[in-house]
Amino acid sequence: MKFSSKTFVANKKKETATLLKKSLKKHSIMRPFILVCITVFLTQSCSDLVADLNNDPNNQTTSAYQTILTGAEVGSILFQTGENARRAAIFAGQYTGVDRQHLGFNQYSVTTSDFNALWNDGFNDALRNAMVAEQTAVNEVVGAVTVGITQVVQAQTFGTLAALYGDVPFDQAVNEEFQNPMFEEQVAVYSKTQTLLDKAILNLEEGTGRPATGSDIYFDGNVQAWFENAHTLKARFYMHTKEYEKAYMAAQKGISTANNSMQGPHGSAAEDANLNYQFFAVEVRQSDLIVSNFMAGLMKPGSLTYRGNSKTNESGRNNFYFTTNSQGVQPNITNGYAAQSAPSAMITYQENLLILAEAGYRANGFDTGLTHLNNFRAYMNAGGYLTNANASNILYDAYSTADFVAGGIENTDSINTEDALLREILEERYITLFGQVEVFNDTRRTENETVVRVPVLPNVGALLPQRFIYPQSEIDRNNNVPNPIPDFFDKTPINK
Repeated sequence: MKFSSKTFVANKKKETATLLKKSLKKHSIMRPFILVCITVFLTQSCSDLVADLNNDPNNQTTSAYQTILTGAEVGSILFQTGENARRAAIFAGQYTGVDRQHLGFNQYSVTTSDFNALWNDGFNDALRNAMVAEQTAVNEVVGAVTVGITQVVQAQTFGTLAALYGDVPFDQAVNEEFQNPMFEEQVAVYSKTQTLLDKAILNLEEGTGRPATGSDIYFDGNVQAWFENAHTLKARFYMHTKEYEKAYMAAQKGISTANNSMQGPHGSAAEDANLNYQFFAVEVRQSDLIVSNFMAGLMKPGSLTYRGNSKTNESGRNNFYFTTNSQGVQPNITNGYAAQSAPSAMITYQENLLILAEAGYRANGFDTGLTHLNNFRAYMNAGGYLTNANASNILYDAYSTADFVAGGIENTDSINTEDALLREILEERYITLFGQVEVFNDTRRTENETVVRVPVLPNVGALLPQRFIYPQSEIDRNNNVPNPIPDFFDKTPINK
């Protein structure tokens, strides 16, 4: 990843510019330099626009930290909830591509150039801006909390990049001193990401130096919310590396209330709308992508594969997620999951509850896992994250041990009682994290656990996708791209 000024030139989607521009206006901190840098690189580089002022990306003096922080957070929304997430959901069996390039993705026909923009979303829009925001906050002596926030955004991005691609640059990433940054082993990147989160937590614990009002578009500088999100991120990445005891410990300090969930804020204007709304409604891409029969069948009452039972009614959640139109089953763009102003889930209370359930089971056994699963179900029974559900369509009664023994309502095929519980937890994660990158991470992490894994089948052939592949833009510019270049079906090291 050669980060010369030319890296800013590029192949960027319309949603980047519109979402960034609207968010900066909304929070009343627009500065000409950062707006131009982020939105106009469709035609020229930032350094072209400001001559020698951008020679050192870690020492920008023309924009205040709060402006760059907002840009980093908006870039993170794009990276975490835009095309990366949709494509990951195709590879995890939740969406079916039916036309244009998404049909090719559904058939696992991918090329290196298909990932140019996605790589850029992570390294430029999210990571680079977060690093510059950190350095600028340090230079302006803003204080520890702001620095900690920028470090959490960086760690969130690094961990996701490592999950999707395997080996990626870390120490030399987005630093113009390194024209050919070294790729570091995936396990090392995860370890360094955990260390970065530890540093962020220490900074947050200092409690002083909150960012300027409105510049943090997630929590407006709420220290406790950021502290909890950092711990949930630690738990998430320990789940990736199958360090379940550490994941369980971290999640116990993780997000403790739905109000502290990190969700990308969206509005009622077309340009700052939910990115799935933009895809399915504004960009008129309905013919490209539908919800898979597998995913839809799990959620639809009356289907042969419906996951409901005498203690579970999924009607409310089905109506929150989906609608049926002439194309098939698609996300609800009216009043649910993909509505115009619906927030987009990034790190959530519900994810933390389910980390506690799975990691608690794996670390401490059946009773711990069941207790935490029932805590999640109690949350859902009270409405949970469903914003449009009628109470009559919601039922998530507590499960008992008897429900998982052979012949129980959650073990009709009479597998081992413990396996039946883990299977239910994994399926619950698959449903709850619909449309997020984490679902693809889960399907790969558990692929060898044949009894309990969510039974996602390949769309074509006999192999499931295992990674995003390195983009052609990186292959062309960086001599240190791994050689041989891993294939789409080559497992990343943590999943071998």
